[in-house]
Amino acid sequence: MTKPSLPELLHAAVTAVGGSERPGQVTMAEAVAEAIDDGSHLLVQAGTGTGKSLGYLVPALAHGERVVVATATLALQRQLAERDLPRTVDALHPLLRRRPQFAMLKGRSNYLCLHRLHEGMPQDEEDGLFDQFEAAAPTSKLGQDLLRLRDWRDETESGDRDDLTPGVSDRAWAQVSVSSRECLGAQKCAYGAECFAEAARERAKLAEVVVTNHALLAIDAIEGAPVLPPHEVLIVDEAHELVSRVTGVATGELTPGQVNRAVRRAAKLVNEKSADQLQTAAEGFERLMELALPGRLEEIPEDLGYALMALRDACRTVISGIGATRDKSVQDEDAVRKQALASVESVHDVAERISNGSEWDVVWYERHDRFGASLRVAPMSVSGLLREKLFADRSVTLTSATLKLGGDFNGVGASLGLAPEGTAGDDLPLWKGVDVGSPFDYPKQGILYVAKHLSRPARDGDRADMLDELTELIQAAGGRTLGLFSSMRGAQLAAEELRSRIPEYPILLQGEETLGELIKNFAADPKTCLFGTLSLWQGVDVPGPSCQLVVMDKIPFPRPDDPLMSARQKAVEDAGGNGFMAVAATHAALLMAQGAGRLVRASGDRGVVAVLDQRLATARYGSYLKASLPDFWYTTDRNQVRRSLAAIDAKAKQEEAESE
Repeated sequence: MTKPSLPELLHAAVTAVGGSERPGQVTMAEAVAEAIDDGSHLLVQAGTGTGKSLGYLVPALAHGERVVVATATLALQRQLAERDLPRTVDALHPLLRRRPQFAMLKGRSNYLCLHRLHEGMPQDEEDGLFDQFEAAAPTSKLGQDLLRLRDWRDETESGDRDDLTPGVSDRAWAQVSVSSRECLGAQKCAYGAECFAEAARERAKLAEVVVTNHALLAIDAIEGAPVLPPHEVLIVDEAHELVSRVTGVATGELTPGQVNRAVRRAAKLVNEKSADQLQTAAEGFERLMELALPGRLEEIPEDLGYALMALRDACRTVISGIGATRDKSVQDEDAVRKQALASVESVHDVAERISNGSEWDVVWYERHDRFGASLRVAPMSVSGLLREKLFADRSVTLTSATLKLGGDFNGVGASLGLAPEGTAGDDLPLWKGVDVGSPFDYPKQGILYVAKHLSRPARDGDRADMLDELTELIQAAGGRTLGLFSSMRGAQLAAEELRSRIPEYPILLQGEETLGELIKNFAADPKTCLFGTLSLWQGVDVPGPSCQLVVMDKIPFPRPDDPLMSARQKAVEDAGGNGFMAVAATHAALLMAQGAGRLVRASGDRGVVAVLDQRLATARYGSYLKASLPDFWYTTDRNQVRRSLAAIDAKAKQEEAESE
């Protein structure tokens, strides 16, 4: 039988999901197939509506070797595992004459732990375990969540938290799950044969396509102990998020609460001398944390350095001692020891890392009203790690709607550890970038408006003229506004002010309800506006008339006092580069591209992206930022924009009336 061609396979898959083929999708599928066949690396920018999931799934399934697909969001993981992959496999089965298997794999803490569920969880104050189901009041939210989880255990096949609907609180889930460090291991655990996490890993070993997340991909790369099955091809979707997710996994944190928890858990499992040494070190650390001032620590203060070394050494002694003695009076001693060991090892590792003072790490102190003081350490850059761990011995395709910043892929490529496109060295992988465009006609569907007449925004300053402008734009649009703010404080102030100015247009504010509820309510009522910060810049998909105006209050540069960003910017400058463009402008361009992408989500969408920051029109870097956005029709004419919004609003109202 003749081997089916890629266009045949793509046509079958697109038909199966009820879609229509798009030129960009075909171009993408061909580029991905070529990269897989060559074992090369590819960056693909595929605009909203391209159908990029099928653009990489079809060539991946046709390849026949194991492929790992890593995504950033739960929504896309579920879409792939529950909709796209089942339909695509069914459609390709007759042509491929085989039925590729697929599986989803997440970190261990995402799965229900049967040992915790049946035996209880270790407690800090007393030996042994306690029954969290008896301890929690049945009428409390925690008690109700725990009872639901116990009932769910008999219904679920996966044990995956994300399959539990509706969900439960983080506090409840923490009592029935374990981290990889806390896990007893399938061989030692009485429930190892039934373990949900182990079953997921076994399914992944047999699957041709494994769907996972960026965090697990990062753990697989950073920790050296493989958690993903061996694979020849890696596809990273939502790749604009990868660097921040890897940075998050590689970031360590130390808090007094965390250290004291480790002390309590280890106290009765080691001799008195070791326990006292750790207690004394913890008290010294806590005293210093009460005195410290927020900000980056370019050099560790001497007293803090001594405290961290004392903590490190005390943890090392406890780690050695925990396994040296046994106490049969401790209920389920293995589980209690494992959790204590995990807590102490976590404190040891961060204390040692900060004490070592690597030039490649950034250390800073934070204080939150709610969470208290913390000491944090993060890598100056993850580019070297990604270059070494991600691109070796496999073909890697990275795709997103926003990878091309300022007109090329080199900015994103550099953050991934790649040389400029078309160049390579001994340790610099060769790659190419492909922009497959979008099926949308951006110049006809959207307007990019820059409010050039407004005063230049000052940090945390009062922007009365911006609020006046925002009020007029919302009135012209008849509501239908997604407000993207560079800070939560800015979103709150704007919501408070506009609720009193234009009460006829309901203003939803991020944090007042769950994100899912906010988006649902925003989509349901065209007069409603939704204001918020970071997760709204990237997480809202509301096609149709409910979102016809996307407003950015100002260019979302990182805060000047952001320890990690300012350190990265300084490092680029010290190396002779342009730190502002490489770090701050790239950060802003990526967020603005994502934010502008909220406007046009379907072929019938029309509207305006309004940037209430004159610098986009007047500053030298403005052209770089504009080149990172969709190719909307551009104007600084406020009257033209108001007329356009009013016309779009009138048409939407007419269509709504006709559909009733």
